[in-house]
Amino acid sequence: MELKEIQELIKFVAKSGVSEVEIEDKGFKISIKTPAHAQPLTQVVTVAPQAAQAPVAAVQAAAPVAEAPPAPAPKAEAAANLITVKSPMIGTFYRSAGPDKPVFASVGDEIKKGQIVCIIEAMKLFNEIESEFSGRVVKVLVDDASPVEYDQPLFLVEPA
Repeated sequence: MELKEIQELIKFVAKSGVSEVEIEDKGFKISIKTPAHAQPLTQVVTVAPQAAQAPVAAVQAAAPVAEAPPAPAPKAEAAANLITVKSPMIGTFYRSAGPDKPVFASVGDEIKKGQIVCIIEAMKLFNEIESEFSGRVVKVLVDDASPVEYDQPLFLVEPA
């Protein structure tokens, strides 16, 4: 089984919501397990601080939110030309091959199609993530050694 096939299998498992898949073929065995509770816990942690606010504060915050969309519109227009490099799998994001190694891509770096931009560790496998397009890195959206989800934005790139 090749690396691309393994990555596609991991993507499928992440999308389908299946908690465990095991495949054995010609002396090769792979087992993919995902915690069923991981995503809901993340959502609860994100929502809990907002729920703890007083109802009066929530009502007061509602009015500025209604006025806020016109202000971000110029940013959205500026960001409309940016392309997002997304995580093809669940795992741990690394910007370099090791602590003493240089980072693969930093803000301002020019990247080419097929160039390695990061590594995602999934189940003790280190998967090199390649850029699908050329351009200039505008922003790194994930901290080094942080867990990432499938399809999570990793980089913003201005296309060349």
